[in-house]
Amino acid sequence: MAIELSMAELREVTGYALACAEPLLAIFERDCPDDPRPRAVLDEARRFAAGGKRTKALRVTALEAHRAARAAAEMRYEAAADAARAAGHAGAAAYLHPLAKATQGGHILMSAAHAARALELDVGDDRNVGDEYIEKATGLADPVVVSVLTRYPPAPRGRGRVGDLWRKLDASLRQLATDR
Repeated sequence: MAIELSMAELREVTGYALACAEPLLAIFERDCPDDPRPRAVLDEARRFAAGGKRTKALRVTALEAHRAARAAAEMRYEAAADAARAAGHAGAAAYLHPLAKATQGGHILMSAAHAARALELDVGDDRNVGDEYIEKATGLADPVVVSVLTRYPPAPRGRGRVGDLWRKLDASLRQLATDR
């Protein structure tokens, strides 16, 4: 089953993912100051969300941000790795597919889930910090983002703590949809 998505909705979803990921760039750049890849994808995502074209550069920089995350993890900068993953997912949000699969919700929410995890790890794995960020991310979602999310099945099981954060945010946003 195909899901209807407009370019305007993709821009809103990307803007939301960008807003969730962007504050965490400071953690990545603190630990990996010579790696420009997460910043590059956030710049591309910002251009798209502001009305630009969905370019190859957006896709390429999203993949490069995930490579930066792997490099940070190899250096044992776990918070920086999740911050880079958040950036990569912000760029990938522009490529949300119109497929009715639960995993597609990750294009909408994984930037926030990885951002929350980065914050947790940055303060010694304090899960309250991640839960607080999920509350903040819930507040950042406008009605368009909530509407798009609810066209997809709920977040799938698995993926460890990031998956837990994703499901918590997914449930919070779906609750907003029923409260409206």
